[in-house]
Amino acid sequence: MSLSLQLAWGDWVAFFNHFLSLSLLAVGGAIITAPDMHRFLVDQNGWLTEQQFSSSIALAQASPGPNVLFVAVMGWNVGLNAGTGLGGGWMSVALSGLGVFLSLLGIMLPSSVLTYTTTRWAHHHRDKRGIKAFKLGMAPVVIALLVSTGWLLTASHNNPAKDWPLWLLTLVSVLLVWRTRIHLLWLIGAGAIIGALGWI
Repeated sequence: MSLSLQLAWGDWVAFFNHFLSLSLLAVGGAIITAPDMHRFLVDQNGWLTEQQFSSSIALAQASPGPNVLFVAVMGWNVGLNAGTGLGGGWMSVALSGLGVFLSLLGIMLPSSVLTYTTTRWAHHHRDKRGIKAFKLGMAPVVIALLVSTGWLLTASHNNPAKDWPLWLLTLVSVLLVWRTRIHLLWLIGAGAIIGALGWI
């Protein structure tokens, strides 16, 4: 399901600027900025549907490569919606390419420059107490942002009477990862098979 949007150049600038600002918050990877992307793209502007947002993340996470690919898929979908969908011809393709370019440039440029310059500086001063404290303090921040992203992606499953198999599978997976040496990829594969069979 796609939308039909009319995006002016000012909208594209706002789109790019939003990803620029999110780039500086992506301390644990781009995926932790997904809640704010959802707020901006789905709730505030309506440039993506709920299904497009979730599918963008799922598709990019299932494919090989860096997890930042979901940003490109979201940019593609925004451009596709602005170009009146797949039937929009070359204009849809051009706008989708623009969406990919702006979203990836926005999410990658500031964080890459900041990471390059600060890691060089931090490496030279790695024995200072402030650098060690910063590294220790960032761990809980990253974990909290990852939990926030996970909560957003499961927010549509808030009916315990209907969704109890999903929550049971999640609990069993957490316990297996925590208490056994089963590799996480086996559990992801098992979840994919269970979902494909329609059991959850």
